[in-house]
Amino acid sequence: MLTGTLFLALTLGVYLASKKIYFARKSMLLSPLIVTPLVIIAFLLVTGTSYTSYNAGGKWLTDLLQPATVAFAIPLHKNFKVLKKHAAEIGIGVLTGTVTAVVSSVLLARWLHLSNDLASSLVPRSVTTPIAMNISQSIGGIPSITAVFVIMTGILGTLMGPSIHRLFRIDNEIARGVSLGTAAHGTGTSKAFELSSLTGTISSIAMILTALLTLGVAPAALAVFLH
Repeated sequence: MLTGTLFLALTLGVYLASKKIYFARKSMLLSPLIVTPLVIIAFLLVTGTSYTSYNAGGKWLTDLLQPATVAFAIPLHKNFKVLKKHAAEIGIGVLTGTVTAVVSSVLLARWLHLSNDLASSLVPRSVTTPIAMNISQSIGGIPSITAVFVIMTGILGTLMGPSIHRLFRIDNEIARGVSLGTAAHGTGTSKAFELSSLTGTISSIAMILTALLTLGVAPAALAVFLH
């Protein structure tokens, strides 16, 4: 129990330190979501510590993902009028993004000649981790591998999102929120809240809708393109 507590403290300490550096330098390459896993992985490799031992404490952070996702309902309630006004735009944007993400994942898996279980693990990559792992298991994927794809997608989406917004001169809060929430789930939503409260709120609803739509789109895409 002591070891687990120490690993939990280590993870939180590295995260808080990297977060302080990130806000001081404002470089996405210094994001806590990138720095923290790299530091923890390096520590485990250098000390020869197994993931099982580390996860004795780290699992508490993983368990907090689900209530953290539910907590997004608070800003949704505060901005309900705006959401209602732009419901059609948000819905169409999320649906388009979800279909694109799922179909592109299936086609990529097919192009790389991945096995069906790996393809199924890749498909929910744009959904927030706890939900993505459940979707992966329900369609024949490997949840642990799905978690890796989800993290990679979130980091890449967060790194590339702001640059794409600047490139195409997208400064509308609704559009930014939909793109970040749909493409980069919780990680993108965290970045969206840095831009503005409304952008973060829109990203939250986009993330939730993406998860719901993926439940229906993923099995259909797999059936059409892989079987």
